[in-house]
Amino acid sequence: MLKRTVTQKLLAWKENPQKKALLIDGARQIGKTFIIREFAKEHYTHFVELNFLLQPQSRLIFEKGGTAAEIITGITAFSGASLVPGKTLIFLDEIQECPMARMAVKTLVQDGRFDYIESGSLLGIHYKEVPSYPVGYEEELTMYPMGFEEFCSANGVGDETLSYLKDCFACETPVLDAVHEKMLKLFGYYMIVGGLPAAVQEFVNSHDIGRVVKIQKDILALYREDIAKYSKNDKPRIKQIFDSIPAELNKHNLRFMLSDLDKNARGNRYESSFLWLSDAGVTLPCYNLEAPLIPFRINERRNLFRLFLCDTGLLCAMCMENVQFEILKENLEVNMGSIVENCAAQIFAANGFSLHYFDRKNFGELDFVLQDGSRVLPVELKSGADYKRHPALDHTLAQSEWNIKKGFVFCRGNIAQDGGITYFPLYMLMFMKAVSVTGTLIVPGIAF
Repeated sequence: MLKRTVTQKLLAWKENPQKKALLIDGARQIGKTFIIREFAKEHYTHFVELNFLLQPQSRLIFEKGGTAAEIITGITAFSGASLVPGKTLIFLDEIQECPMARMAVKTLVQDGRFDYIESGSLLGIHYKEVPSYPVGYEEELTMYPMGFEEFCSANGVGDETLSYLKDCFACETPVLDAVHEKMLKLFGYYMIVGGLPAAVQEFVNSHDIGRVVKIQKDILALYREDIAKYSKNDKPRIKQIFDSIPAELNKHNLRFMLSDLDKNARGNRYESSFLWLSDAGVTLPCYNLEAPLIPFRINERRNLFRLFLCDTGLLCAMCMENVQFEILKENLEVNMGSIVENCAAQIFAANGFSLHYFDRKNFGELDFVLQDGSRVLPVELKSGADYKRHPALDHTLAQSEWNIKKGFVFCRGNIAQDGGITYFPLYMLMFMKAVSVTGTLIVPGIAF
């Protein structure tokens, strides 16, 4: 079974005596239903699952509202299961298909006898009308595709090796050459496979990239079906944006240009379409900054952005060229920069960072600028051999008014330091985690 770090968050939720209902959302096919079922098997003696998509009759339980006792009677009658207070998890899956069930959560949580987890497509959760949201009785947890650390565990990298790598990262000491080379190769596999559990499991089982790509293309077809199902007036624009992501990322500056979609395109006409894809968890927008200064919200230039795909494996599957073969040959210099950056965006988002970059004429472009508390962390991604050329990062550190003391370059090289710049292998992106995720920001060379 694939191990997921989100399990620890589920356990923390269960142990909270004042727990609310837990709404787990995220893009399609990231393993939400599977992980909830496995968690229930391990931590509850009784489990009831209602799937409002596959069991449309179950919606009738909530159709007329009612008291907690009436709703629970309906659940027991429909499922045929006995519910034991304090030992039962009730799982309301595909919650977007039954808005009245979402509204009933307040009543059920107030009743207090059972635990409740809701889940479903992020698209439907955000876009289906709910008569009254259970504000104050529901907490939200967003799931992402499997991160590289989870991918490593699935592919047999032991806890001792991961602990060793984490120590190297924290202490800025080079990794043993043999381990370094193996981890670089595994990171290349991660770029091809991505983090969607079905693709990861197929890779673990067979190492057949053709089968992996078939799974990825099936998932892309499901995403396009969701666009047709849930979007209302913007179907053509949303599909156009979605299908153009690989080409836009492959451009030199990676910036999304509306003129590439339509020479007469205007931002206000397309804004809702971009927002729709982001809300669906399908894309990860990365906004430009006027300056790398906090708070980022004040410095955002929201009319300039990059649009990354939620999963790097899907991005590879969308590309017309045989990029999988090039990556396996470790030929990352040929049109691979965009895939490496998409991979970083995916990891950073899952690790608790909001995504920003900095680009100024005659100054250069920083691939990512991360904010964690009062710290600004400039990051460059280098897929080729010239990773020690980074003029934008040099200029950033030279600006005394910005007071940024340290920069990071993730590359194919081993760990090294040069003045205020630390070089890390690409696979160590997994250790760059925000305070909101870990409680402590693991960034070497900076005292927190």
